[in-house]
Amino acid sequence: MTEHNSTSFKVVVIGGGYAGAVAANRLRQRDDVEITVVNSRPKFVQRLRLHQLVAGTGEAEADYGPLLGDGVRLVVDDATRIDTASRTVELASGRALDYDYVVYAVGSTAAPPTTVPGAVEFAYPIAELEHAHRLRAAIEELPTQAPITVVGGGLTGIETAAELAEQGRAVTLICGDRLAPSFSERARRVVARWMARNSVEVLENVRVAEVLRESIVLSDGCVVPSAVTIWTAGFGVPELATRSGLHTDALGRLLTDETLTSVDDNRIVAAGDAAAPSNQPLRMSCQAAGPLGAHAADTVLARIAGTAPAALDMAFLGSNVSLGRRAGIVQLAHKDDTPMNAHISGRVGAPIKETATKWTLWGIRWEARKPGSLFWLKGGRRLPLSDSEMAANS
Repeated sequence: MTEHNSTSFKVVVIGGGYAGAVAANRLRQRDDVEITVVNSRPKFVQRLRLHQLVAGTGEAEADYGPLLGDGVRLVVDDATRIDTASRTVELASGRALDYDYVVYAVGSTAAPPTTVPGAVEFAYPIAELEHAHRLRAAIEELPTQAPITVVGGGLTGIETAAELAEQGRAVTLICGDRLAPSFSERARRVVARWMARNSVEVLENVRVAEVLRESIVLSDGCVVPSAVTIWTAGFGVPELATRSGLHTDALGRLLTDETLTSVDDNRIVAAGDAAAPSNQPLRMSCQAAGPLGAHAADTVLARIAGTAPAALDMAFLGSNVSLGRRAGIVQLAHKDDTPMNAHISGRVGAPIKETATKWTLWGIRWEARKPGSLFWLKGGRRLPLSDSEMAANS
């Protein structure tokens, strides 16, 4: 705690996920900032473990107690609108919170496409805690050998298919274009071999044309039996920014400058999956969420102090994926997030992946104990990503 001003500044952090929790804790570097986190659930959701929840191999919630530092207030509610004229955040309960600054950290969610007949009606998304509980209940009702289809060959699809296959489930993975598109060719082959050894049928270069209650129709006309269809491809973001009259990109992410400040209002700063700095968002990932949350907090603190906020500067290290509980693969990457021809896999990859997953909570706790301590790799260059590439990497 370093500030010495009697004036109190109210900061409302909308969203208590990876980015929002880091931002809230980092704001505690000043003792004259009142920090309120608005979150729809009373517990922190570990999205990195939702596939484990679905397969029954792990839980995906954590208490906020050790994750939010002293003085951070948690309000369990939904933000419905940001009124920039009155500087209030309107809540679903009918309450309104005054603010001097808002950290917009609403995250992302699943978005089964309305253009694929039956996807919304019959496919199960997995991006939210409630989605995962509903899906787990559906799978538990199935006989072990009932066919399960996972749509999406990105990291979430791979982890979900692998976790279920390791539990003895009969799984088909439909990749759209290719398996693990963000990995190098060598790393993709490792994933493909694991899938083959564990009887996961992998279908590349084919898309879903229609989802039915107990099957799916592919773009080549083939019909695949599917007692449960899990949709991991695609993503969306909450519509809060749009409802609040703020400028967004085509998917609804808040448009910001390079300091993560809204192009409409310098009292609104974005972080995480719902931020689109210079209309060029980073890959949706927990790896980016922490630094974005920290940078958003630093921008708010700079504005309170009357100094110029810094431009965003972060680099990626790579990505990793679990293959059940006993194997994993770590794809090393250049700072701009393009894959190197280097990876770590097998039983060595599994503990690295698990450590990386645990680190997401360790980093939040670290920032709660010592605000301003979180650090990250810098010097990266942002490459334009299409929405399909963003989805494939999720």
